[in-house]
Amino acid sequence: MSEMITADLVDLDLAATTKEEAARSLAERMVALGRVTDLDGFLVDVAAREAQMPTGLDGGIGIPHCRSAHVTEPTLAFGRSTPGIDFGAPDGPADLIFLIAAPAGADDAHLTILSGLARRLMNEDFTTALRTATTPEPAAALIRGDAPAASSAVPGGDVPGRSPQGVERNGPEPTAALPEGSAPEETSRRGTAPEAPAPEAPAPETATPFKIVAVTSCPTGIAHTYMAAEALEQAGNHAGTQLTVETQGSAGFTRLDPAVIAAADGVIFAHDVPVRDKERFAGKPTVDVNVKAGINRPAELIAEVRAKAARGEATSPAAKGSPVEETGEPGEGYGTKLRKWLMSGVSYMVPFVAAGGLLIALGFAIGGYEINQAPSVIEHFAWTDTTSWAALMFQIGGLAFGFLVPVLAGYIAYGMADRPGLVPGFVGGAIAVAIDAGFLGGLVAGLVAGAVVTGIQRLRIPAPLRGIMPVVVIPLVSSAVVGFLMFLVIGEPIAKLQSALTDWLSGLSGANAVVLGAVLGLMMCFDLGGPLNKVAYAFAVGGLADPNDGSLKVMAAVMAAGMVPPLAMALATAVRGRLFTRAERENGKAAWVLGASFITEGAIPFAAADPLRVIPASMAGGAVTGSLSMAFECTLRAPHGGIFVVPLIGNPFLHLLAVLAGTAVSTGLVVLLKGLRKTPRPAQAGDATETDTKVAVAA
Repeated sequence: MSEMITADLVDLDLAATTKEEAARSLAERMVALGRVTDLDGFLVDVAAREAQMPTGLDGGIGIPHCRSAHVTEPTLAFGRSTPGIDFGAPDGPADLIFLIAAPAGADDAHLTILSGLARRLMNEDFTTALRTATTPEPAAALIRGDAPAASSAVPGGDVPGRSPQGVERNGPEPTAALPEGSAPEETSRRGTAPEAPAPEAPAPETATPFKIVAVTSCPTGIAHTYMAAEALEQAGNHAGTQLTVETQGSAGFTRLDPAVIAAADGVIFAHDVPVRDKERFAGKPTVDVNVKAGINRPAELIAEVRAKAARGEATSPAAKGSPVEETGEPGEGYGTKLRKWLMSGVSYMVPFVAAGGLLIALGFAIGGYEINQAPSVIEHFAWTDTTSWAALMFQIGGLAFGFLVPVLAGYIAYGMADRPGLVPGFVGGAIAVAIDAGFLGGLVAGLVAGAVVTGIQRLRIPAPLRGIMPVVVIPLVSSAVVGFLMFLVIGEPIAKLQSALTDWLSGLSGANAVVLGAVLGLMMCFDLGGPLNKVAYAFAVGGLADPNDGSLKVMAAVMAAGMVPPLAMALATAVRGRLFTRAERENGKAAWVLGASFITEGAIPFAAADPLRVIPASMAGGAVTGSLSMAFECTLRAPHGGIFVVPLIGNPFLHLLAVLAGTAVSTGLVVLLKGLRKTPRPAQAGDATETDTKVAVAA
């Protein structure tokens, strides 16, 4: 195994001015060493990770990172920027940039090394040594851990342009090493901390220390997970507490000893993805925050959990929230939580839709539309007969599609109430199928199941009964309640509504169909793979569960509109490249493939850089494409695939014409809007090309 970082992967004079340019510059070094096979594909993965949550950290650090199929081995590249680059950190630009590239199937050993780097980033001696390094070789050795950080940096001392760390407060309890801007009352270079209510004084040294267990996790599980763990451990040492952290990262996790959990006086969850096996921590004072809070204000979290313990607040984590609900920011409204619950169900449902839908579509393509009348392959299968193979694919796909509504309902309930919601959710979804309540029935069943389980979890249960609650009591009671409601109360009205919706879709024609296509196109292109996009997509694939001519038209319109934004951005960068940065032009090359594959997210890098021009232009093109697809009466039985499922599209040439028309509209608008900017984008070396010059002269 080669070294994770070498001198060739270090740039101490990074000339980039944006995070996209910085990622490209460092990634090019990885490509030169054969660590990354596809530069554009890798940068798309980096941008997609950045879109989930900014990777800038207080203290002048940027850690763009991702797991990608285009990475051959785990690799680190380091860049140092004198003016700094904005990675979204609260305290301003980052001067230390680490690009972390992990293969899609990285092994535990490599990920352990990456987590070690993340922990060292919380050490001021380490970051000071990187800021003062004069050549790439010692910087690479320092990052690898081959060389110790220079001891000249006194802990707590000032670094030019950065806040001191490890400064004690005047209160009764010292703080941890905190990055600048991590908490309002923190001591910083701007002055001393204002007075704040003092937490309870720590116990005497001879007494048993306050014990805390913590869990940290982030979407990628490479950097933030381990940085939050390190920050909490440092803060625990300063506060005189015994703090043990379970890191649930990409390398898997080792569960805390049950005896350690049982002896803990409080719990801290610092996470952006669901905490696994969360019920282990039930019945203890709990502080639940996102992972960045664990990095930025660990001392405040420790003080908060100690205060809760002093007040006797033994909050059950299962009763407090859900895996989906707790990934957001505090204070989110019910509408935001509802959207997350529904998206939880949709995200788990989509693989069933893709597998089942494509198999059914292939069955129709090979065996014709009469294949749905074929006998069971168990009774009749001829190895040399294409019709038998078509029947096999159709019947496998049909069985996979049969899970669509139960999975949707089950994981909506999971999003609301964690694992106890799965059983009543699946039961409610199965009942929705049995009574012909369809997709709408699954939505309602999932919400009802989640609400019932959440209500049961909020009840005060005697300690001896807690052990059987998740295994016996909750599944039994919740399934009985959900079954009663679905069979005898709400199921029949929902089934009638579903039938009316199906009839309406079947009868769509003329102006009504065109308007619906435009609305779906607008939704698909508004947030480019975000919640509104997923709602439109879920509406379309829900119709495939009980296909008719109208629902197949909706699916065709949704897929056509979703292809437009990345294709339009790709075309715009080709015809008027001078309006885009070099990084955007490179992203445009990848956007051709992403758009053709119906991956709307391929336009995200463009929208992130210029949302006021890219998003309206994309929406206009999507509306045109959606309305034209409906007007042309195009149909589609496959839920995904882009141009690769053209043989499965009804009126395929008109469908492609609708895509081309929308792409042309979006391209023209984005070029027009960018060209009308009052202040032209500053020219960059190599920006002008021969093609651009010809286009400009022609204009």
